[in-house]
Amino acid sequence: MLQITQTTDGLLVLTLTANRIDAASAIHFKDSFREATADASGRVIMDLSAVTFMDSSGLGAMVAALKSLQGKSLELCGLTAAVDKVFRLTRMNKVFPIHPTVEQALASDGPEGANAA
Repeated sequence: MLQITQTTDGLLVLTLTANRIDAASAIHFKDSFREATADASGRVIMDLSAVTFMDSSGLGAMVAALKSLQGKSLELCGLTAAVDKVFRLTRMNKVFPIHPTVEQALASDGPEGANAA
């Protein structure tokens, strides 16, 4: 479900390989996220470009993932139109720094350079 694609200088890039985050997959997502970020010391960027559907359980899992980082930022990127709509309608785009692509997330100075999309 989660693939670690890059780790350098405290930066962790995760790619979500599932195309849905919903009630059926939320618990597995949270467990995978906790395991992947257990030793994270810096920025965590999550590529959601493969995700085409997210329901309220999926959104709740994303919030739980953010909370599990204990004050660190969880930056999101690659949101599809449907997933972006969920974040905007619920105003979670104000909570999560969102970048258009992984490359733009990596080029930014962290959460301050997000939400330009």
